Amino acid sequence: MALLTDAPHPQSPTSGARAFARLGGRAANDEIVAPPAREPEPVQTVTLGKIGDFLELDLGRIFVWLRKGLLASVALAGLGAMAGGAYAVLSPAKYTVSTDILIDPANLQVVSDDLFQQPGQVDNALLNAGSKLRVLTSGNVLARVVDKLNLVADKEFYDPTPGLLASLLPASKQEEADPRLAALSALSKRVGTKADEKSFVATLSVSSESADKSIAISSAIVDAFKAELATAEADGAGRTAAALNDRLDELKSAVKVAEEKVEAYKRDNNLATSAGELVNTQTMAQLNQQVVEAQSRVIAAQSSYDELVAAGRNATTADTQASGALTTLRASAGALRQQLDAQSMVYGPRHPTIVRLNTELAAVNAQLEAEIGRIVAAAKVSLDEAKTAAAALAAKADELKTDVFSDNEALVTLRELERDATSKSTIYEAFLSRARQVTEREQLDTTNVRVISTAVPPAARSWPPRTVVMLGAGAVGGFALGLLIAVLIGMIRDLRQPRRRRVASAAR
Repeated sequence: MALLTDAPHPQSPTSGARAFARLGGRAANDEIVAPPAREPEPVQTVTLGKIGDFLELDLGRIFVWLRKGLLASVALAGLGAMAGGAYAVLSPAKYTVSTDILIDPANLQVVSDDLFQQPGQVDNALLNAGSKLRVLTSGNVLARVVDKLNLVADKEFYDPTPGLLASLLPASKQEEADPRLAALSALSKRVGTKADEKSFVATLSVSSESADKSIAISSAIVDAFKAELATAEADGAGRTAAALNDRLDELKSAVKVAEEKVEAYKRDNNLATSAGELVNTQTMAQLNQQVVEAQSRVIAAQSSYDELVAAGRNATTADTQASGALTTLRASAGALRQQLDAQSMVYGPRHPTIVRLNTELAAVNAQLEAEIGRIVAAAKVSLDEAKTAAAALAAKADELKTDVFSDNEALVTLRELERDATSKSTIYEAFLSRARQVTEREQLDTTNVRVISTAVPPAARSWPPRTVVMLGAGAVGGFALGLLIAVLIGMIRDLRQPRRRRVASAAR
């Protein structure tokens, strides 16, 4: 069994190419001629051949190197364990808390025609949720947290005393840092987010030197995040409302000018309107109706007159008083005729009774004829009056037709002006209603962000790890470093040793 020694193994095989490179072109089995002993030893350099010899050494050489550096490795392991324990005890602890937030890309549907479009497709929803997640750790949100919690006064986030490196610089090069920006930069390094790939849930992680401080910062970030989203929507609604209000002034002026044109045209053309219709047109319609009614009265009066003339003593009338008088007279005449016929059978024609009855009958017949004449004359007067009224109304209608025709021609232009004024007024009213709605929308918060898991105090600190873990990690690291140093020293020694051994053999 071969013993492990510090010297290179004599039977170590070498390749022909590396041997040729080491001997400067001579064969591997040629005898090495050493220089005279009195000559000084040349400076040794690392050549390609020496590196090749090292790479082709057997595994036993590594164990020799490790054995020689074992004690140093154990010492470094102890130092590493002490350093790890000291770091675990002396370094400031970090406590990390997590908050799960549901960032719904679809906002609350408060109004039917909202300003902001709801994301429909999956890609749009993902982009919307990703944008909101980016806002969660944006500078505006973190700046709100710095101001709210006054982190400028916290030495963990801003230390007004200059550091060692900064104190070594000249006073002219020591620039005074903005405390708020320094606190904001320190806070951004202690905040992180992670999104779930299968949902719209994001996890907010916050680290600080105190668990309570981490929870407070996490809660402040969530509140600032909601406020920032609401502010963004309010700013968008405010800009829209401002643009609408600016446009409203122009629309209002345009509506006023259009309505003034309508009224001026009516005044210039004497186009009086009532209930949205020209007065002349209404008057013409009423006059036409009166003409029709007058013609109907003329026809009725003519018919009544003709009937009275044709009927003679047997005429009847619709007048109640006239009809009563005629009835009374006709009844009296009938009664006298009956008496006269009855007395004529007893007395002669010259008998005083017969004469009296004839006289009374003649008087009644005269009254009857006079009444019928009066009724016919009254019918004639009514007919003449109806004809006169109908003729007057017809003349008035003919006179008004000219004005109506001219008004109708002017009405064409008036309707065009009214349509222009109506369209501008409709647009103005729509913009006015929308501006008021947007102004009210500015006061609404439709962001749909919910905290589904609040931050709770952690069971242990997140950094540094436990003291036992740091002791073990320091020991392992120190021991590995010692072994690495031992291997490096052995490599360097073996690269330099073969040349000295050849020189010594030549001298003997």
